[in-house]
Amino acid sequence: MRKSTILKLAFGIPFLALYFRYFTIPNYPFPGPPPDALQSYEPADTETPLRRGYFTQYTREQVIAHYRGQLDYLPVIRLNYPPEEAGTIIRDQTRSWYLEELAHPLRGSLFINGFIAQKAQDNIVIDGKPFHQKITIKYVPSNVFVRLAISGLILLAIYLLYLEWKKALQSLLS
Repeated sequence: MRKSTILKLAFGIPFLALYFRYFTIPNYPFPGPPPDALQSYEPADTETPLRRGYFTQYTREQVIAHYRGQLDYLPVIRLNYPPEEAGTIIRDQTRSWYLEELAHPLRGSLFINGFIAQKAQDNIVIDGKPFHQKITIKYVPSNVFVRLAISGLILLAIYLLYLEWKKALQSLLS
């Protein structure tokens, strides 16, 4: 066997094993609420099983850290959106102070919307107990076949670009 074939096999087999492992891991279940959080049963928070609302004493960073800790078994990217996008991403008429996404690249996402009262009239009090904020969690899972198809097309595009680059490099050198 040639050296280049051995190198391709040495790098290709582990790459393919990691590739299929990453894209075929089942979707994670809906993450749990922060400790001591009170679940909201308002109609907007119960109309779909992929969206839930909670009242909590946690700060923004504590909420993000809590959910990131539940998703850290795969690489997580933290994206920040303007609060105005909450009406489009979470639900129409959603009040928002911050909106963040914890995304697994080419897999699923978890959107975290937080509303913190800025005026006395907006204070969050449930059964006489004041809360720091209301968070709305929206989970967006992905289908394993769609993940494999899209990632396969990306790999094919990378390979075709590599072939074109190699051809262009050879024509420059000759």
